[in-house]
Amino acid sequence: MRALLEIDEEVLAAAEREAARRGQTLSTFVELALSAFVAPVSRTDPTRREQRRIELPTFRGQGLRPGVNLDDSAALLELMNSPPS
Repeated sequence: MRALLEIDEEVLAAAEREAARRGQTLSTFVELALSAFVAPVSRTDPTRREQRRIELPTFRGQGLRPGVNLDDSAALLELMNSPPS
């Protein structure tokens, strides 16, 4: 099916780059992105959600600061709101 959409130029350029990075056509990329947004439940089994790999950016560094516990959200919030030492 064909559709005419008005898309912000920057968003379209980013979508084209991501589609190229994945080796997909822009149409395929947009279809998959829309499917993930509007129909996250698998078409074959409506009770099972599709597993999607999420790529998170990573950065070089020295890891966590001493005393940081990622499982303690209250302590993390306090640490983030405190002035740098």
